[in-house]
Amino acid sequence: MGLTRSEIFTDEQNKLASLFKVLGHPARVAILQYLINQKACICNDLVDELGLAQATISQHLKELKSTGIIQGTIEGKSVCYCIDEKLWKQIQAEFNAFFNQEVKVTSCCP
Repeated sequence: MGLTRSEIFTDEQNKLASLFKVLGHPARVAILQYLINQKACICNDLVDELGLAQATISQHLKELKSTGIIQGTIEGKSVCYCIDEKLWKQIQAEFNAFFNQEVKVTSCCP
């Protein structure tokens, strides 16, 4: 399999692909769904809620945090995570713009 040549694509295409990739794991989707309904979250809450190992949860949180979708603050030995509301709204707008494009359907497909 060849390497992705991201430089031949637009910044918008690369950004959307990156967002789709980070959202492409069901554990990350579950984490986001949980966080959306919480004011804040401690990682141990996610372990109890999702039934995944602490290390697995931490890895997924790291991926989500690296894109900026979530933020984390350290409180003692715990890290509290929450959705970055400003970025969340930007992502919604980008996804809406992508999915609201008019599809020019032809009769080439059955």
